[in-house]
Amino acid sequence: MRRCRWDRILVTLLFPAWSIPVLLAQEPVIVPEDELPRVVPAGFYYEGQVAPTQMRNAAAVRIRDKKHVIVALVDNSGYASEVRAKIEGFWATDVPLRIGGKALAVGVYPFGVTGQGILNVFDLAGSLLLSVKTTRDAGMSNPRPLAMIIAGDGIRLYRGRYFVPVELPERK
Repeated sequence: MRRCRWDRILVTLLFPAWSIPVLLAQEPVIVPEDELPRVVPAGFYYEGQVAPTQMRNAAAVRIRDKKHVIVALVDNSGYASEVRAKIEGFWATDVPLRIGGKALAVGVYPFGVTGQGILNVFDLAGSLLLSVKTTRDAGMSNPRPLAMIIAGDGIRLYRGRYFVPVELPERK
């Protein structure tokens, strides 16, 4: 009787320690389209206005349980024309990351892509935080307006045929 109880205690104590490396070893995965409504916010606040998210143009990467990188286009028709010209969507990240080699902290950020292929990321007050030149993917057939994919070189955010690499934090 005593041996059985000690075995249970030992298993109970060791299981969490054993499961941590397994959880940390998980690779990032694209969140399936049917799960996006549970992960992606329905709207986005920017400069005193709220714009609804275009769920058909939303994407997310699950880093690990409850840690995501989300990007989505918004319906910005209610915004002033100068805001509409620069803000197309938002980033929401639960982990610090690098976009095109530039650091982005945990948070929520509006973004837009210029006609010249420059991705601009702003803070919620409208100040420019970073600009990154996109790369055209000539091999992309039937591009979606917005997508995230896992490629051989990591994660890519696509805006049509143009993309920027997204680097996630190193696993420990």
